[in-house]
Amino acid sequence: MLIDLQHRIGDYFHDVFVNNLDWWVLLGIVAQALFTMRFVVQWLASEKAKRSVVPMTFWWFSIGGGMLLLIYALYRRDPVFIIGQGFGVFVYLRNLQFVLRARARGEDSNAGPG
Repeated sequence: MLIDLQHRIGDYFHDVFVNNLDWWVLLGIVAQALFTMRFVVQWLASEKAKRSVVPMTFWWFSIGGGMLLLIYALYRRDPVFIIGQGFGVFVYLRNLQFVLRARARGEDSNAGPG
């Protein structure tokens, strides 16, 4: 029974990660990597500052990853994913606008280095 389960799990992952691999899946993986990097840069900037900060690169990774994930979701025709990423990209762009305006006025925008 355990050997059969192991084979089924192995067949499943082979189907998902090998048989279904195409350029769209690779785009989705790159998009997810960009999206994940926003958390990495935010965490590292916060550790360096010893307080919670949101660096400018957080918003750029959010926009880049969100846009690519939205394109991927549109291709996959996934309405839940489309709505979520579409709204998210709007929020990221709006937050970036706030940060850029604050910087232009010389105010602290809580955007750490980057």
